Amino acid sequence: HNQLISSIKDKLLPLGDDVTFIPGHGPLSTLGYERLHNPFLQDEMPVW
Repeated sequence: HNQLISSIKDKLLPLGDDVTFIPGHGPLSTLGYERLHNPFLQDEMPVW
């Protein structure tokens, strides 16, 4: 779990807001949309 969170923070989030990705569930999304609407990406991701 920690490796997944680290990968998201270190490899995905530094990419631009226009980057489209396929999440594990639901429709396609962009990093910009997720930054604005995903509560787990507000300010800083929580540590579980």
